[in-house]
Amino acid sequence: MSLNILLGVQTTGNGHIVRSRALRAGLLERGHRVYTLFSGPSARQRWPLEEFAPYHVCHGLTFASEGGRIRYLRTAREARLLRFLRDVHELDWRGYDLVISDYEPITAYMAKRRGLHSLGMGHLYAFAHDVPKVRSNPLIHGLMNRFAPVTTPLGMHWHHFGQAILPPSVPDDVRACEPLRRDFCVVYLPFEHSEAVEQFLAACPGIDFHVYTHVDRERRSGNRLLRPIQRQAFVDDLAACRGVICNAGFSLVSEALHLGKRVLVKPLVGQIEQESNVLALQQLALGEVMHSLDAQVLRDWLDGTDIAAQNYPPVIAPVIDWIDAGEWDDPAALARSLWAADRGGTHQPAAAEG
Repeated sequence: MSLNILLGVQTTGNGHIVRSRALRAGLLERGHRVYTLFSGPSARQRWPLEEFAPYHVCHGLTFASEGGRIRYLRTAREARLLRFLRDVHELDWRGYDLVISDYEPITAYMAKRRGLHSLGMGHLYAFAHDVPKVRSNPLIHGLMNRFAPVTTPLGMHWHHFGQAILPPSVPDDVRACEPLRRDFCVVYLPFEHSEAVEQFLAACPGIDFHVYTHVDRERRSGNRLLRPIQRQAFVDDLAACRGVICNAGFSLVSEALHLGKRVLVKPLVGQIEQESNVLALQQLALGEVMHSLDAQVLRDWLDGTDIAAQNYPPVIAPVIDWIDAGEWDDPAALARSLWAADRGGTHQPAAAEG
């Protein structure tokens, strides 16, 4: 049965857009009709949104950061709650059979208000389950759980932790890569001051770093090759590098782990998703952490050992099969089947509990 689907995409970071692009394409191939709503920081400079047409862009909600730290007062000042409530109220809900939110709050709250069934896809929905979490202000945890509430959360994580959550949705362009190991590291630290990042990397002069940052053209600065943010070049470097240095977001770390690349993460201070991701990486022995741009931690990490490629199974196509089957209230069987899939000889965890 063909469905009319409203797809909400949070634009904080590229991971939501990359995942939603694959999901939308798969739904269209199955004959479903998809209308996309974006909210959050402007994504037009990072992605050609025209390929998502028909689509709409709203201000939405997001966090403000500076110098590697969440700025809560600035976040509150920039929230524009009245505009958010107006967008929820005015969003045309008629004719949709299903709402899918990639942690996008306008579509999620509209679906809740109108009684439409909603699915939540993405890493942050894993925090509705018993997964590693940092201790924090209960108010902050509550806000995270209520940011984009849905009927059925399809959370994703690097391990199931005995819960009905899915593996990461690694995009096809990364799956198509043949992993190599050349003597350079990929660096993507968009929440840090660029001058501090360059000083940090310059302390290891014998190592080559490919730094993805906001520059107009590629240029060399000592041991740093500064590169503009462009998806294909980034994926090519990801496949060939010896390791990845990044903030502790979910999508890039997932892509690196899938390919067997070592990761060194610096969590965004005060962002409990990233701080919780650090706990999970340490518990699973899949990555190293630095809480500041610490050159000694970088040197120790460079001397460390490689990890096995995690070879996460395809997720998007099975999710679409599950949507087509209409069993939207119970993701447990879907989670069990995905974690039991052949992962190319890597450690296979036990099936997730229902």
